[in-house]
Amino acid sequence: MKDNIKNDNSGIYQPVKRKIYNMFPYVNGSLFAKSISIPTFSAEMRTILLGCCSFNWGKVSPVIFGSLFQSVMDKEKRRNLGAHYTSEKNIMKVVKGLFLDELRQEFETVKHDARKLGQLHDRISKMRFFDPACGCGNFLIITYRELRLLEIEIMQELRRLSGRSHHQLVIDVSLLSQLDVDNMYGIEMEEFPAKIAEVALWLTDHQMNMALSAEFGSTFIRLPLVKSANIHNGNALRMDWKEVLSISSENSEDTVQPIWYILGNPPFIGKHLRNSEQNQDMEISCAAIPVHGVMDYVCAWYVKAAQLIQNSNIRVAFVSTNSITQGEQVGVLWQYLLAKGITINFAHRTFRWSNEARGNAAVFCVIIGFSAEKLPWKKLYDYPDPDAEPMEIKAKEINPYLANAPTVVIGSRKKPLCNVPEMIYGSKPTDNGFLLLTDEDKDKLLQNEPGAKPFIQPLISAHEFINGYSRWCLWLVDADPKTLRNLPQVMKRIEGVKDFRLQSKKDATVRLADVPYLFAEIRQPKNDYVLIPQHSSENRKYIPLAFFGPEAIVHNSSSAVPNATIYHFGVLTSAMHMAWMRQVCGRIKGDYRYSNTIVYNNFPWPESPNALKIARVEAAAKNVLEARSLFPSATLADLYDQVTMPKSLLDAHKSLDIAVDACYRGSRFKSELERLEFLFALYKNILKRSE
Repeated sequence: MKDNIKNDNSGIYQPVKRKIYNMFPYVNGSLFAKSISIPTFSAEMRTILLGCCSFNWGKVSPVIFGSLFQSVMDKEKRRNLGAHYTSEKNIMKVVKGLFLDELRQEFETVKHDARKLGQLHDRISKMRFFDPACGCGNFLIITYRELRLLEIEIMQELRRLSGRSHHQLVIDVSLLSQLDVDNMYGIEMEEFPAKIAEVALWLTDHQMNMALSAEFGSTFIRLPLVKSANIHNGNALRMDWKEVLSISSENSEDTVQPIWYILGNPPFIGKHLRNSEQNQDMEISCAAIPVHGVMDYVCAWYVKAAQLIQNSNIRVAFVSTNSITQGEQVGVLWQYLLAKGITINFAHRTFRWSNEARGNAAVFCVIIGFSAEKLPWKKLYDYPDPDAEPMEIKAKEINPYLANAPTVVIGSRKKPLCNVPEMIYGSKPTDNGFLLLTDEDKDKLLQNEPGAKPFIQPLISAHEFINGYSRWCLWLVDADPKTLRNLPQVMKRIEGVKDFRLQSKKDATVRLADVPYLFAEIRQPKNDYVLIPQHSSENRKYIPLAFFGPEAIVHNSSSAVPNATIYHFGVLTSAMHMAWMRQVCGRIKGDYRYSNTIVYNNFPWPESPNALKIARVEAAAKNVLEARSLFPSATLADLYDQVTMPKSLLDAHKSLDIAVDACYRGSRFKSELERLEFLFALYKNILKRSE
């Protein structure tokens, strides 16, 4: 111990400054610019740290830092920030579609031509990459790694073409790599992950330098650190991206023209989950869109990117929740993007999001690559189910619903597109429960007040309908006032409705206190109808539908099609209509949100099917209802669960699907995507004819 210290006669021992410390290279790069307080270690923490130090981290991907950071982040904070770190597999889907597949294809084409290889190498050196929600930098890390690996392959081919061996081609490797971490740009809200991103890119650079050194037999170490990634700490939606990227200064004639790519995984935050600050972000970044309030938070990144890339060759690719390709958000976001000249170049349809961290979000995602310039190629990746591997499709056109079909935006429509019965919403009570009855409430009321029986009707709401529960209501339309006044228990409930409505902050509800015995909104069919629940689980292949008579009151959680025939029922419950519904409907979490104005009124029905085809649909639809009746104790939730759906019912639906397909065309549809492509084309043709 004393051999390593000296006494300066002050009684204080000082460490000896040994020459061995001078063997360590000067690092710089502001890596150690800030002093940090060393935490107090317990014996267990010390043991863990020593174990980590003994591990060989040299070949571990720096991407793991993102997963580690997510694992230790508070779950509630992670949800509020929408911070979910993407797996390397899914990042590669973005990277390959945005630029890597194209570079790899060009490399294979020119690998035997030294001049063209040099041109490719030069072009790669000019590429710049920007992640405006970079987190710990995983997208930038993998992008940089893949570019450096491609660069090494280019140099290997140049060596081969020169006719020199591995040892004969000894050059100044410090001039060999034309890529550095300053090609990478990012914005991150939180300071800690922003610093992780910067350091992780240096680590990736070091790993690639070691690979380059091993290949060419000359050590290549970038020390001191002169360049660093351009990671900015701040709110991306309130920052000027052109200023962050210094695009205006780099576009001068005296500088190298960069080739920009924007990529990443912006926060997953639904429109109903935004906090006040995030709502303000939307107000600032989406001010050009009047009804931006219906959009998810991620849409703001699309809007900012679209504004940035105008009149440029910049390409963009984002991972997003699939909600932006469904329902009302398409009509708002994509109307704006299409007006800006945005075109989709490649896309991955819905797949299940995952990563290596604990606490994965249960999210279904899409990947959308777009630009303001039209490219000669388009690629679409379809997933037979969300957990399957993608199948590549060479597309002619990719529309906002991510189908290889004409670009259309399905907006709200008041009347059906085709000549079919109109769909109506159910009746809305606005009663604080006073007009609604459970089985127990009904029995108790009738025991005390038998005269109320004529006014008690079955109430069909979505949840009870699907799950087999009974519900009732006091339906007092056209009830005689004298009769009601002689029913004190009923009157007590009516008075409860009146008091509830009078306390409302809405003037319209207060006015309804004048008629407290009536539902607030009455839309009850006067004859038989088909009922469609407005909300249904995404785990069902078919939304359960059913026929009811006018005595069954439709609750506003469901919709009804009065005067619908068994043919209409058959088409509505078929795979064709379900495919359309899944794509254009809205969602609540993952569940379907069926609407008449978006889904039903825009649905392109079969055009003039002959009597024989209609009869086949009717017969197949009746078989579906008969198959259900074979299981009287089972609820619709039981019957339509994909795990427990009886084979007889499944077979009946498949037969119905065949019959409905035949009404559209002679050959069957092989996939849901093929159905959508056909339906979007038919939709556009019907619109043209109606103009």
